[in-house]
Amino acid sequence: MTTTEQPTDPQGHDDAELAEFGYKPELKRTLGNFHTFAAGISYISILTGTFQLFYFGYGSGGAAYWWSWPMVFFGQFMVALCFAELAARYPVAGSVYNWSKKIGNPHLGWLAGWMMLIASIVSISAVALAYQLTLPQISDVFQFVGDGTGTYDVATNAVVLATVLILFTTLVNAFGVKLMATINSAGVFIELIATVVLIVLFAVHITRGPQVVTETAGTGAGHSTGYLGAFLVASLASAYVMYGFDTAASLGEESLDPSRNAPRAIIRAIVASFILGGLVLLLALMSVSSLKGDKLSTDGLQYIVLDVLGPTAGKAMLWCVLIAVTVCALAVHTAAIRLAFAMARDNNLPASALMARVSPRFKTPVLPAVIIGVLAVAILVVNIRQPQIFTVVTSIGIIMIYLAYLGVTAPMLVARLRGTWQPAGEGRFSLGRWGLLVNIVAVVWGAAMTLNLIWPRASVYNAAAPFHWYLRWGAVLFVAVIAGGGFAYYWFVQRHRTGVLAEHRLESPAATSPLAAPTAD
Repeated sequence: MTTTEQPTDPQGHDDAELAEFGYKPELKRTLGNFHTFAAGISYISILTGTFQLFYFGYGSGGAAYWWSWPMVFFGQFMVALCFAELAARYPVAGSVYNWSKKIGNPHLGWLAGWMMLIASIVSISAVALAYQLTLPQISDVFQFVGDGTGTYDVATNAVVLATVLILFTTLVNAFGVKLMATINSAGVFIELIATVVLIVLFAVHITRGPQVVTETAGTGAGHSTGYLGAFLVASLASAYVMYGFDTAASLGEESLDPSRNAPRAIIRAIVASFILGGLVLLLALMSVSSLKGDKLSTDGLQYIVLDVLGPTAGKAMLWCVLIAVTVCALAVHTAAIRLAFAMARDNNLPASALMARVSPRFKTPVLPAVIIGVLAVAILVVNIRQPQIFTVVTSIGIIMIYLAYLGVTAPMLVARLRGTWQPAGEGRFSLGRWGLLVNIVAVVWGAAMTLNLIWPRASVYNAAAPFHWYLRWGAVLFVAVIAGGGFAYYWFVQRHRTGVLAEHRLESPAATSPLAAPTAD
């Protein structure tokens, strides 16, 4: 793996990379090193993911579920390394879509982009639901619907709180990337400081040794394969957290020298998340007063924070978690907008001319911000009386993201095997001789975890009444409909219109995009 110092005139080179796709520069380059790093790490969001899903991991696999954290990191790090190499070569908006299109073909690119777009919208809803896991623990005032004991109180109140957050992220993103980056960077700074403080506070309240991560709490008893079955279910809690690092590359057209900064941001974001998140989980298990009772598998890390730190310090930390959830939702929304813009610019979405229009004042695509926000709220409304909303909505979104990532790493592996993959030159990030091995592991990992995620287990997709076959198979059915239905629409309707829209096309001999003109095949 190699990198070198930045050139003296990076922007001209980055615009040249943009020209390779046939696009003219339209988005304003204002984001620096920390902004791109903050975008990636806020999408992963240590405090959001760990606090939102600890209850599920612990309840499914006991304290030993902690081992899924390094396991998922290793697999996702292989994917991140592939993405870093791609970000150095193609620093453009809608990273997954454009990468898959470039190294695969336009049809695969559309499918990867479509899956990632739908997954991102679902993820906004899933992240926003984390408000319910935090705000009512801070104060009962935030439990607007009932008292939290009714069958649908928690799920309905979660939708109310999440809707407020999505409205906020929609407004911020509509007013431009500079405002988004300012809020996001401030939020990430607070999150990182809070995470370090939390680690220190947990460390000084340790009540047991690290051997706690060998305790399974008898969770393997209900599985035919013993604890392996329980661990595979519990590992979803870690798989749900460690993704979204490609966001740093998706902001490539708004970043300064992204061909060098984006790869660094991708790698730093996932490594920092692994180290800090792993310490939070380990020290939480070592410091909680008791591992008995059901609080750990119902209230999760929020309960541990209040138990270890007490109500005053504990609630102060939960406010920091709330900030982390907010900037995480903001980052997910931002990435979804850039993806929608990238696909619309190629006339690959309905009403593409409107979706790809950049506001002359705010220098950002405003309409996608609004539409994505509305769709994210619609997903919440559909699930308003669904007690299993947290797990189901999150699971479906993550499955499609893993599939979209496979839509990049698999054709990249094919290109390597065929000898057609050419990494970025001029000393920018490259995997060198490790590229093939890393790419193989990334593809195998992605396929294996996708299968693990989508497996129709009742414990994941229909853990509570009412029990119906379509709930258990809901993820399989939903993903099949989205992928199959979406691609059918593309194949019979949209692909005949595909081509860079005239107002976004670079009229220059340098434009060598395979989509520079509409196709009819």
